[in-house]
Amino acid sequence: MNKPYSESSVQNCEPILNRVRKIFIKPGSIIEIGAGTGQHAAYFSAQLKHLQWWPTDVLTNLDGIEAWRQHQPSDNLGAAQALDVTQHEWPLSNMDYAFSANTAHIMSTEEVKCMFTGLTKVLNDFGLFCLYGPFNYNGKYTSISNQQFDQMLKTRDPNSGIKDIADIKQFAKTKNLHLIDDFQMPVNNRLLVFRKQAGDPN
Repeated sequence: MNKPYSESSVQNCEPILNRVRKIFIKPGSIIEIGAGTGQHAAYFSAQLKHLQWWPTDVLTNLDGIEAWRQHQPSDNLGAAQALDVTQHEWPLSNMDYAFSANTAHIMSTEEVKCMFTGLTKVLNDFGLFCLYGPFNYNGKYTSISNQQFDQMLKTRDPNSGIKDIADIKQFAKTKNLHLIDDFQMPVNNRLLVFRKQAGDPN
């Protein structure tokens, strides 16, 4: 089975790992939203043996993720689960952690809201969610390259594009997910860390 390949996934694996290994400290289960090629799932699960890693993505990407799982098998890497963030019932529950890389700018605003709605259902109280990718601040791009990337995204899909950090924080807060850290990452990316508070969201 041919494995899909993303050069950016190779380049950002180590910087992301260096951060998340200090965040996902205790043993537990983790859902990856939008696992894409499956490269992150294969790499991170091999490096973070204390986590049971569950990759998810839309149905069309599952074969590629499975190809990476077979290429780099790990006892703690589960089979990829089909997930569209807009679906009401998600395939996993009782997760201690969640991770997603380079997804928010591909999604529409409504899909991002759905992602946080789903996360608050599947994450345990005080669970942590790491969201990696480019974000705007105060309605402004953080670099010319991000502006060019955003224009390309919107040309391809007018509903997509780089989201503003203020909006992301607000979407999350309405679902009891609160931003606790915001790390600068290479190539004008960020790693946002959210913690789910106890209790039902408003």
